[in-house]
This record gives sequence, structure tokens and C-alpha cells, in this order.
Amino acid sequence: MESKLRLSGLAEESIVDGPGIRFTVFTQGCPHHCKGCHNPQTHDFSEGYDSTIEEIFEKFVENPLLSGITFSGGEPFCQPEPLYYLGLKVKELKKNIVVYTGYTLEQLKKLQENNPFIASLLSITDILIDGPYVEELRDLELQFRGSSNQRILYLDE
Repeated sequence: MESKLRLSGLAEESIVDGPGIRFTVFTQGCPHHCKGCHNPQTHDFSEGYDSTIEEIFEKFVENPLLSGITFSGGEPFCQPEPLYYLGLKVKELKKNIVVYTGYTLEQLKKLQENNPFIASLLSITDILIDGPYVEELRDLELQFRGSSNQRILYLDE
């Protein structure tokens, strides 16, 4: 089991990364390099720092007011195995999981053929916000998204 994550940072209380008060994990490393990205510091795979899922989970459980956890980035699906195991611990507490990805769900379903942990992470995801950020489609009125091509997909239904 892969228990280490490469992180850009953590937001221990966020109200913009999904419904309710969220604990947001910003993964380090992103292959998309979207023009106008909100988190360009997360692109370089060699930057950031390592943390274990246990260390992150310990911080998560400190706040009983959290609705759930959000995996953002960077690109979370570049590290699906440790995020899956972290997500399982969160699910045991009956909390929800939101995942942001620059891939579309359709692309992820193709990618899971080569990495079964992509399917595992999708299987515990309640809300997937998918698609690359497109600067020309930027819309500040959208909830939890930056551009109108991005979708909010409720996978728990």
C-alpha cells in the first residue's frame, strides 16, 4: 500500500472546495498545465513535500465540523492509490469526498485500464468536478468551478 502523498499544501477549513466546511488536500504535480490555472505552483512534480495518509488523517479528525475532504491539485488522479486509502479512512467516519480533476470522467475510465486505483478512487468519490480549466470559459458565478466546461458529477447517486 502506497501511504505517502506528494503535497502542495493543505487547507484545513475551506468553504469553496465543495459543500460544507471541507478539509482540502492539494496534491503536487499536474500534467494539464491549464492556461490561467488557479494553482500553477502545483504543476511541477518535483516541488512540494511528502506526507503520509496517517498524518493527513490525524489533522482531518481534529475538526468535528468538517463535512468531508476534498482532493484537489495538482492532479489527484496522478496519485490515486494513497488518496484511495486516505479516502477509505474518511468514509469510515461517514464523511463525503469531493475530487477535482482536469480529466473528464470519460478519460478517467480509459486511464483506469492501466491503473486500477483510478477506479478505486472513483468508487469512493461522492462528487467529481471534472474537466480542464479553460480560461476563455471562466465564469465567477459558477459554484465550485472555474470554467463553464467543468462538470459537477454526483457519483454517489
